[in-house]
Amino acid sequence: MPLSTGADAPTFERPGFTFRPLAVPSRGSTELAVWTLHAAPGATSEPHSLNHEEVFVVQTGRIAATVGGEEVVAGPGDAIIVPPRTELSLRNGEPDTPATVTVITSAGIKATLGGATFPPPWAQ
Repeated sequence: MPLSTGADAPTFERPGFTFRPLAVPSRGSTELAVWTLHAAPGATSEPHSLNHEEVFVVQTGRIAATVGGEEVVAGPGDAIIVPPRTELSLRNGEPDTPATVTVITSAGIKATLGGATFPPPWAQ
């Protein structure tokens, strides 16, 4: 399947965040997992980690993150690079503006959140 459209992408919700998988195994990708992440104003994720590197490329708005204890803020065109097995927490960096991010990682990732390890459904 050489084309995976955003219009046909399923939607997955977590409080304050919407995930839309673009290139993941269920949509034809065998090595990479790519999705769009929309962060509502005030959205904050739970601290979590992945077993593979993850890259967040900000498209619109600002994303603040704590990556392995280090605070960073990224705007359009910037990338946040998270090493494998490094604790991450994401926040919308603007109180009144949504943010959109493209996320790139490896197919087959597993997340660890609150002591549980599982494959995120938007990455499958």
